[in-house]
Amino acid sequence: MDLGLAIFATDESVTPAWLATRAEALGFESVFFPEHTHIPASRATPYPTGGELPREYSRLLDPFVAATHAAAATQTIRVGLGIILVPQREPIATAKAAASVDHLSGGRLLFGVGAGWNLEEMRNHGVDPGRRFGQMREHVEAMQAIWRDDEASYAGRHVQFERIWSWPKPVQRPGPPILVGGNGAKVLDRVLAYGDQWMPNVVRGDDVLLARIEELRGRADRPVGVTVNAAPSKPERLERYAKAGVERCVFYVPSAGADAVEAKIERVLDSAAQVGLR
Repeated sequence: MDLGLAIFATDESVTPAWLATRAEALGFESVFFPEHTHIPASRATPYPTGGELPREYSRLLDPFVAATHAAAATQTIRVGLGIILVPQREPIATAKAAASVDHLSGGRLLFGVGAGWNLEEMRNHGVDPGRRFGQMREHVEAMQAIWRDDEASYAGRHVQFERIWSWPKPVQRPGPPILVGGNGAKVLDRVLAYGDQWMPNVVRGDDVLLARIEELRGRADRPVGVTVNAAPSKPERLERYAKAGVERCVFYVPSAGADAVEAKIERVLDSAAQVGLR
């Protein structure tokens, strides 16, 4: 099982390049950068985990810029977008940005996607929250067509274009892996429809998560991976994930300076070593 790190990279935290360089030196497989383009000051939509929304949500660097910064400073570590709020992004331009990062990194991009939870943020982008999952599917499928085809077309309810040329193509063919985020009732349907991996958070306990992983693999007619996002670092829980065949666990480090980040990395490595993952 591979181990990755994630950070809400901001103007107040360590830089993406600093984290990626440190992670690569310590043997981590990947680094991930999440997305919020902005946070509406109204704050009508509650924070999903309760309480006040952390400060870093409104200070995030653009994830494509962060991933490029990380890739340019490293040689082998994979750079992840985790997750991109796909309905809020125009798909032709987003396909270009992703292909450019994959090209410049030598094929190291992991493309995490999600529909989002902040309703006001969506509406500011002109997205109807009730249609966001349909938009996400069409945006992903349109991007996959652009990455795959020299002359791409797509005809859907939300996205339509005919016979376009767009280079560079991703180094990874037919495109960077799509990691579908989410924990809702229909998320496995989305993974099977257009994803390469499921990227859940552990929100309802390990027993529920592992049962859903088993369901996913039972339904799949092709290999489908699992990346556990915001993974806990307790050794006994990591051991369960490894035995269940989880491909990757991603651990969040604080949106802070080097000392706080190093302390979290040390705890993760200690736990991983206890179960033979290091």
